[in-house]
Amino acid sequence: MVSQINLNEMDNMQYDVLKEIGNIGAGNATTALSQMINSKIDMKVPNVELLEFKELSDIVGGAENLVVGILFTLEGQIDGMMMFMMDLAAARHLVNLLMGASDDKPSDNFTEMELSALNEIGNIIAGAYLSSLTILTNILITSSVPYMAIDMAGAILSVPAIEFGKIGDKALLIETEFGDETNAVNGYFILIPTLESYTAILSSLGL
Repeated sequence: MVSQINLNEMDNMQYDVLKEIGNIGAGNATTALSQMINSKIDMKVPNVELLEFKELSDIVGGAENLVVGILFTLEGQIDGMMMFMMDLAAARHLVNLLMGASDDKPSDNFTEMELSALNEIGNIIAGAYLSSLTILTNILITSSVPYMAIDMAGAILSVPAIEFGKIGDKALLIETEFGDETNAVNGYFILIPTLESYTAILSSLGL
């Protein structure tokens, strides 16, 4: 039996593998988004870090910054949570790209149809991310129906912090910038596997 990983004592190779998983997942998600909105989306090389929960809200603009959070629980051979977050301006831009609308609508006023489109964007992005993780590791991973909220970053991030704070205090943050010819937006993937799931991922890759 493989011993359980200690996130505070990871070696460079283990950390590099987690970062590469983040890179590949974000790249696949960006490709899926391009196909969904039928427009070329470019992505900068993501910044991947293993951070404590309490540090995450500062990365996304502060605990009181209004964001869109799309949350999934992970099941199968990997347990945990995954979240995709973006600020309201980024969410508005993606919805407008998908629906062929102009960017002059207010960022904080989404119709029911636009909220549904946002939810579907999150579903496609997360599905592509998890699909790439499954292919890389040959581990079966399924996700729940997405739960979407528009709230302060601190409030949204408190959900995984409460759920997983009892087994660990770190999450894998993949911060990336993506956009079309006219606008670039920041998006944040937050992957929070259980410690056993981190171990299973790294073990599947021979580490």
